[in-house]
Amino acid sequence: MIPRGATVCFIIGVVGAGMLGSYLYQVSTHVPTLVYTNGPSLTIIPDKINYLLNEPVHIRIINSGTTRLQFEDSSFGLKVRGLDGTVIFVPPSGKSGAFLDPHEEKVFVWNQTRTGGAKVFEGRYVIDANTLPVGGEELKKSVTINIFQ
Repeated sequence: MIPRGATVCFIIGVVGAGMLGSYLYQVSTHVPTLVYTNGPSLTIIPDKINYLLNEPVHIRIINSGTTRLQFEDSSFGLKVRGLDGTVIFVPPSGKSGAFLDPHEEKVFVWNQTRTGGAKVFEGRYVIDANTLPVGGEELKKSVTINIFQ
């Protein structure tokens, strides 16, 4: 016969592991939310966090502030990089000096290819965007996505 104390500890451990697993799953699949603020603010929102290999990634870059944001070019400072910092993809850019007015957004679609055209591998990637200095301060935002096979 199993002692009562061991049974209670076993049940508490199983329930606790289930609750912790549920919490960690919710945290890992949390998509950033859009919150408008006063002053300069930049937000990056992908349509979801977890993608299958070769699935298009829709990325929204939003001016979530009340001031006009200036970017270096028409790529709006967007870069996709690996967790080690290696730049994987930079969208083609045209004119210099692109702007986003308050509450305006730009949508990019990344087809999971490198800048040279090769397909990416499964893994975690960081999507970055940054502005030119606004009032002496450069805005930088990033979000991490997962690509599964």
